[in-house]
Amino acid sequence: MTLTEAITTGRRRGEKPPRPDRRPMTFRRFMRKYLVGFIAILVSIVVFLVPFAFVFLQAAKNPKESGLVTFNWPSEWMLWENFLEVLQKNDYQVLWAFLNSFILTVFSVTIMVVFAAMVGYVLQRKRTRLNPIVNFLVLAALIVPPAVVPTIWVLQGVGLFKTLPGMILIEATFGLAFCVLLFRAFVATIPRELDEAAIIDGAGPLRLFFGVVLPLLKPVIVTVIVVQAVFVFNDFQGPLYFLPGSDNPTVQLGLYNFQSQAVSQFNLLFMYILLTTIPPLIMYIFFNRQIVAGMTSGAIKG
Repeated sequence: MTLTEAITTGRRRGEKPPRPDRRPMTFRRFMRKYLVGFIAILVSIVVFLVPFAFVFLQAAKNPKESGLVTFNWPSEWMLWENFLEVLQKNDYQVLWAFLNSFILTVFSVTIMVVFAAMVGYVLQRKRTRLNPIVNFLVLAALIVPPAVVPTIWVLQGVGLFKTLPGMILIEATFGLAFCVLLFRAFVATIPRELDEAAIIDGAGPLRLFFGVVLPLLKPVIVTVIVVQAVFVFNDFQGPLYFLPGSDNPTVQLGLYNFQSQAVSQFNLLFMYILLTTIPPLIMYIFFNRQIVAGMTSGAIKG
């Protein structure tokens, strides 16, 4: 029964209609209603915006002022000059590092999306005796830490150690388990009637998956792409172990090496840090709603 029907029925019975709550907004009610949001905004500003502002100001100073490491406005803005100097450092090594990180991120995330979507679909739709074993292996991949030395032996055996293709396989393998769980939870929200209708129309397994199921996985695909892209782009431990040397530098590994070269040039060091922070920040700003939608949809309906 709607509110209008309740008021009409009450008038027929001689009852007084319910009055809306018109109590004045007291200070206590105001604090209960807006205090949590205000605290959340304040914590976000302190945790995220203040460090970013500090890095930005240090990157815009000259070498003498940046060496003081103080939180104040620069006397002269040298943001563009520091940017050009960082790019030209060591024969444009920063550009090569960004290019390698871009290639590593794109190919590894593509492998994660395709294979995790296939595995998640099969685990959710096909019930076999191997499902418990596969589920155990997926959970074990999330819990058990990676073995560095045996992985290096394997990469050396197949000739992929210190190479970008080997690092792509490593990043895709480390993130595959998390992606499988997300895709499996989201596939549970897709009705089986769509699969049956496609099979009746003559669709094979590949056409069923890529033509019917995969387009419906767009929210979780965006979530996996953004989350894993930021993780791979910011990964330092993996390239340090499996991609050592200066032949194929990544952004984080280049920052580690750049730190030892620019000991007295804090303005260049903070400019490098600022450059590594901007790409993940842009991705989160533009795809924040898609990330939340993909996470909550798979978690609630799965």
